[in-house]
Amino acid sequence: MRNFFVGLALNVAVSLSAWCGIQFFFISSDAVAQTWPSRPVRIVVPFPPGGAVDALARVVAQQFTENIGQPFVVENRAGASGIIGGEFVAKANPDGYVLLVQATTLVSTPLFVKNVPYDPQRDFTPISFLGIVANVMVVNNALPVNNLGELMNYLRNNPNKLSFGGPPIGSPGHLMLEAMRTEAKLDYQIITYKGTAPMVTDLLAGHVSAGADAMPTLVPHIRAGKLRALGVSSAKRSSSLPDTPTIAEAGLPGFDLVSWYGLWAPAKLPEEIASKLASQATRAVRSSMASERLGTLGFEAGGSTPAQFSAFIKDELVKLTKIVKTAGIQPE
Repeated sequence: MRNFFVGLALNVAVSLSAWCGIQFFFISSDAVAQTWPSRPVRIVVPFPPGGAVDALARVVAQQFTENIGQPFVVENRAGASGIIGGEFVAKANPDGYVLLVQATTLVSTPLFVKNVPYDPQRDFTPISFLGIVANVMVVNNALPVNNLGELMNYLRNNPNKLSFGGPPIGSPGHLMLEAMRTEAKLDYQIITYKGTAPMVTDLLAGHVSAGADAMPTLVPHIRAGKLRALGVSSAKRSSSLPDTPTIAEAGLPGFDLVSWYGLWAPAKLPEEIASKLASQATRAVRSSMASERLGTLGFEAGGSTPAQFSAFIKDELVKLTKIVKTAGIQPE
């Protein structure tokens, strides 16, 4: 009998201890959410300064700093097509003090690269969809085509004669070229570059006849008359190039493949912090400052709840996976 009561007492003690631990976890989590942020927050950009992701992150950081009342500091952790910065955030504490601004490549890179040290869906908390930038198809002025229809006819009459320049493998510009090649059943060689600058240099020099990339890279050369725009990759025309038809209008109905941007945190971020960040992110990208600084780059503001962004990512992953499989691309 004595052993029975001793055992019962031990079970009660263990259960009480476990219950107290659970209560402490929820109290601690709730307390963290209520006091967040109480110190500076880092926004990691996994690319060098100066690019589209960096420009967007700095607008968001400034708006967060002004509206939330704590410093939000952009920290560039570049390397390995964004993998280094992504891994750093994936392994950080989910307390709201380390965030990530990234683009489509967070989701697309594992489709091209083996052994990426994180899972885009498992290891991050999606916070908010920030917006999109369309890609644009351009040709060198020496190529005798004036629209996408003429380019497709030229390619069909001259298979494998043209080389197309593309940004780094797995980027939206590269995926756009792959999708156009398979959907229109065209034959052309895609040359992917390690960066957009050398691609543009070769485009301007005529070493490649055509190419595609996000609008901020190519619009200045289009406006200067050095490259000819044939189509933008978004579902509707861009205000930055209003006279340029969409690729869907120009010959590939239903085509819609853009560069999109978002805000993430490490997995298991408290919902209260994620919700607060999402609300502030929407406010930031829809601000007059964001419109002024990013509108000329072809940026179209987004804004969403964490749930909406999560659903968007799942849909995009399905679309991108289909493009990669149809093109017969294997991870390397």
